[in-house]
Amino acid sequence: MPRTPSLTPTPQSSQLGKASPAILAAVVLALAASGGGYWWYKQKQGAGQDASAQTAPKSGPGGRGGRMGPGGPGGAGQSQPVSVGVVERRDMRVLISAIGTMNARATAVVRAKVSGELLKLHFKEGDEVKAGQLLAEIDPRSFTAALAQVQGSLARDQAQLMNAQLDLKRYKELLAQDSIARQQVDTQEALVRQLQGTVAADQGQVDAAKLQLSYTKITAPISGRLGLRQADLGNVVNPSDTNGLVTISQVRPIDAVFSIPEAHVSTLAQQLSAGQPMPVELWDREQKQILAKGLLNALDNTIDTTTGTVKAKAAFDNAERRLFANQFVNVKLQVRQLDQVLAVPANAVQNNYVYLVKPDNTVTQRKITVGVADGDFVSVRGELEPGDKVVTDGIDRLREGAQVTVVDSEKVKKVDQAVQDAAGQPRGMRNLTPEQREKLSKMTPDERKAFFQKLRTERGASGANSGPGAAPAGEGRSGDQPRKSEAQDKTGAAEPARAQQAQTESAAPAAQRAEGRGERGGEGRGEGRGEGRGDRPQLTPEQREKLDAMSPEERKAFFQKMRAEREAHGGASANANGGANSAGR
Repeated sequence: MPRTPSLTPTPQSSQLGKASPAILAAVVLALAASGGGYWWYKQKQGAGQDASAQTAPKSGPGGRGGRMGPGGPGGAGQSQPVSVGVVERRDMRVLISAIGTMNARATAVVRAKVSGELLKLHFKEGDEVKAGQLLAEIDPRSFTAALAQVQGSLARDQAQLMNAQLDLKRYKELLAQDSIARQQVDTQEALVRQLQGTVAADQGQVDAAKLQLSYTKITAPISGRLGLRQADLGNVVNPSDTNGLVTISQVRPIDAVFSIPEAHVSTLAQQLSAGQPMPVELWDREQKQILAKGLLNALDNTIDTTTGTVKAKAAFDNAERRLFANQFVNVKLQVRQLDQVLAVPANAVQNNYVYLVKPDNTVTQRKITVGVADGDFVSVRGELEPGDKVVTDGIDRLREGAQVTVVDSEKVKKVDQAVQDAAGQPRGMRNLTPEQREKLSKMTPDERKAFFQKLRTERGASGANSGPGAAPAGEGRSGDQPRKSEAQDKTGAAEPARAQQAQTESAAPAAQRAEGRGERGGEGRGEGRGEGRGDRPQLTPEQREKLDAMSPEERKAFFQKMRAEREAHGGASANANGGANSAGR
């Protein structure tokens, strides 16, 4: 009877126990494979990096292939040229900068006080005049006639008064003798007093006429500088003329009016009340040149609420007459002074740092606190000592620890100034010697023209032997140079630089260039382009010496003669060679 299979399931524990070794082995193999692959990949990558490092060009920290090193764009190995300044202790002024306008101390418009024709002018525009100085005269004839009329009336009334006084004296004597009545004496006294009043009125009219006559001579009311004339001779002037005759401005001394912030008002007011002088400097528009020095005079009594400033006035003697009324100026008012503080050149400071130059010619950054500025220096606080050197020019090329080379800034300025001066001079003046320039500055235009013509003539005589244009005009490439010089002569544009260069060249190099270049310009470019370099005539020392002394026309004939002789000699040689060849054949 067959066995019935058991329906009881097999326990899972027994199945799992049988599968565990296979699974573990697969896991171990996978881990080993991944570890080996990772090792192989790292080894390959490291070998590739070593090969790249061996084949790559070596570049320093500042080279093209690497990052910028301490030395900046040029690398740590390159030294950067810089200019330096010295840290020092000095007195520093605390300044207030402002914009101001020059005001005349006093201004007067000179007008005629009486009407009349302007006869004479006794001044020139722009002159300095004194108070009471005669400036102009008006026709005085009508005023002289009026004066004579009132003087006549005065003389008549004076005579009447004198007669009345004599009668009064007689009447009093008769009254004393009781010969006349008292009433007659009183009447005579009244007549005398009446005539005295008439004489006094006449005297007043005489004085008025004299005053009107004096007004025909116009004088300066104040001292100062005259402006432009507003009336000409022959004009009828009147007291009501708006412009008058001329304006006088008192500019010695002269005042500057400027505005300062209200934060400084109390300090300035205290110093003014204490009588402490506060210096003021005036600078030009570009703040490159100082114009004058003076003292603060006064402060305005009110503060402008719109701007928060108060107006101040400073006085200047203006002895050199460099200041004019209504002139724009930059004002620097000194409030106080800091004694012996640490200061560095202003252009050495960059973002509250300076570059300190160490004894080994490397630089290091030092942080500072900037104070007040006075001219080209600023006061600072930081790890600096007097005598230290800080970089003033070339800061933008530096990094910490960069190697530097100190360049004298004064020499650089002199070179730059020399280049600017040379560039600013006319082209014909650039290469002249100092003696020639001095002579040229004293010449008249005609003499200067003759001087440049002489230089061009000498250049034509010497330059033909030494330059590429040794060939005569019309044969070589440089044959148009004489025509160019003539055109420049017409326009006044000379080229003495080339002439001077031609004069300084020696005769031997000139002959060599004439042999090597001038003949090629005359024969290779003009007539004999097919001739080779070996066909050129060779010059003897005697021929070279002759060539230097020749004019362009003589030089042209000389080269033509040499070419003719060479062609004749070459033709004879060709015939001889042809006959020999025929005989051989």
